[in-house]
Amino acid sequence: MSDVMNTSSPDVAIIGMGRTGCSVARFLDARHIAYIAFDEKMTVLPGDIAGTLRSGALQGSVLKQFGRLIVSPGIPWHHPALEEAKAAGVELLGDLDFFHENFHGSLMAVTGTNGKSTVAHLMGQILEVLPGGVEIGGNIGVPMLDMLSKPELSPRAVLELSSFQLERCRGIHPSWAVLLNIQPDHADMHSSMVEYEAAKLRLFEQQCQGDIAMLPVDQHWNDTAWHLGEKGVEVRRFGAVQHSGEAYAGLLGEPGNRRIFWRCGDKVHEIAIDQVKVRGEHQQINLAVAAQGAADAGVSAAVISEALTAFRGLDHRLRYVGKVSGKAWYDDSKATNPDAAVAALNSFDKVIWVCGGLTKGLDLMPMMPEVQKHVALAFVIGADPRPFAAMLEDADVNYRVVTHIDEAVVQAGRSSLDLPVLLSPAAASMDQFKDYADRGRSFCAAVASLEKKP
Repeated sequence: MSDVMNTSSPDVAIIGMGRTGCSVARFLDARHIAYIAFDEKMTVLPGDIAGTLRSGALQGSVLKQFGRLIVSPGIPWHHPALEEAKAAGVELLGDLDFFHENFHGSLMAVTGTNGKSTVAHLMGQILEVLPGGVEIGGNIGVPMLDMLSKPELSPRAVLELSSFQLERCRGIHPSWAVLLNIQPDHADMHSSMVEYEAAKLRLFEQQCQGDIAMLPVDQHWNDTAWHLGEKGVEVRRFGAVQHSGEAYAGLLGEPGNRRIFWRCGDKVHEIAIDQVKVRGEHQQINLAVAAQGAADAGVSAAVISEALTAFRGLDHRLRYVGKVSGKAWYDDSKATNPDAAVAALNSFDKVIWVCGGLTKGLDLMPMMPEVQKHVALAFVIGADPRPFAAMLEDADVNYRVVTHIDEAVVQAGRSSLDLPVLLSPAAASMDQFKDYADRGRSFCAAVASLEKKP
């Protein structure tokens, strides 16, 4: 057993008792490791968790008395109480450390600002055809430590990993890993873009000879590719290119005549864009990455092709809701930052745009060219509509502040414009909703209600 687990003393604390924290508690309970749980919110532990819970503001003077703190992804790494404990010599860990020490199969890992859920989910679907199937989870679905409680584990796992999970782990060694993109986000959780990028790149630190790393074709990643290559890692680039020799996988050809492509051995396989149900160039590149991951794991091109053409996308990720009031409606509530919303806008010629929410300090002005190009009318929701209203004013785009999503749907449905309606907020949801999924469900429910109105 590793040194991470070599303790039965009561000097272990779990910080944050959401989904991840509870999975850590169950993991420790099963191994009879004593701990105390902390959460700043007033909460109640599930009945199957044996530990003691202390609620209220975190205090460094209390936390520095522990030997180890297992910190949930939602807790800022630079929380003053954590900083004080760290300065006192307390070891800070995340759930990824425990998974790494206790999972002995083949590990495939996905990170990036946007698209990682789609890639991890689709890879998991495809890899189910292999003997023993696949475990899938991490930042989505099943918490990674809950996987380890299964009586029979698959010989392989696909993990979606956030920057928060990566920054608080001591090391992870995936045999196949992909960084999809780095875009401004989580400004409230990282001190800088440099720190954010460094957290993502920790995914590759332990890789060595025989491992595969997938990176975007952007020149920004050339130095990273070179350093990985120097270690013997096989680096594969992906993206939108005109010739298959320019990337290992991605979108091939000119805009308007693109094909998804990936490789099985030396052979390039292609699928025409009109054969897949997923809309948006950024999402179609995600399909190519998932296809390449599946091919590298040993799945046949025929099975991969069938999976790509059947895949409808994940909920709240540029997903087609239906045609109501003569308009096509799209739910892209997962677009919680401007870059994700720009990618969605670029998937259309012109749209009626529903936007707004918690901006997390991100600058909306870089969106202006795409907003001017693609938005015919905007409806702004959110507790504070001023940042979006200011950007739309400067863009000279017609807009209305409606505050709530139900009213946005009603007014969009009444619009005389014969255009798709796109919810792609470019902002977080917590000012009015539980999370982006709650916002997306509210949008879809409002659209369904619109259909029933005379």
